[in-house]
Amino acid sequence: MSASRRRAAADAAAVPLHRVALVSGANRGLGFEVARQLAARGYSVLLGARDLAKGRQAAKQIDGDVTAVPLDVTDARQIAELAAWIEREHGRLDVLVNNAGGHADSGARAESAAPADVRAALETNLLGAWQLSSALLPLMRRHRYGRIVNVTSGCAGVAAPDAVGYPAYRVSKAALNAYTRALAAELAGSGILVNAVCPGWLATGLGGPGGGPVERGAASVVAAACQPEPGVNGALLRDGQRIAW
Repeated sequence: MSASRRRAAADAAAVPLHRVALVSGANRGLGFEVARQLAARGYSVLLGARDLAKGRQAAKQIDGDVTAVPLDVTDARQIAELAAWIEREHGRLDVLVNNAGGHADSGARAESAAPADVRAALETNLLGAWQLSSALLPLMRRHRYGRIVNVTSGCAGVAAPDAVGYPAYRVSKAALNAYTRALAAELAGSGILVNAVCPGWLATGLGGPGGGPVERGAASVVAAACQPEPGVNGALLRDGQRIAW
């Protein structure tokens, strides 16, 4: 390499790398706070929302480089279009927070849960994260760097106390945990870290009243999204600490 090229490479290395992050389900609640905290750290944040108008309204409330993007994680065509747009506009994606979720069937029972409700929970909580990650992994592989955070729930863990209620939600999040471990194992050594984070019971539209502060739950997600090398891979985390699957 010539002296001029060495200097150019050194200059490029001296410039702080600008990271790009996508947060699904980010127009309210936990996703909104995760987007806000990432923007505060200097990330360019793509705020995913099924309703783009609501996403744009949410983006206006956050200081920093935040752009609302249409994202329904159950829509494969929309995911493909978003991945192509990110490649054109940014040429990279460094962080993916799979936060979009729902179908908290609190009053349901496993013995009588409607198959349609179970399928809907799996479509959003498992397959949504799965197909979104698959579509965006090539952008992470390009730079051998990435952080994928799957937002899960402690109630889905095998170590969780036996309880009734939320059968479709619990099973879909347990499946998301299994997917997290499988993907993390495949990507080990690639520079891409994949983890699941349980933010705890939060006072959000999904969690309802009585939960903890959203800021704390979001901080746990952001810590996993921003961890330096070598970092933790294939773990279930809460408040930055490993917990049992």
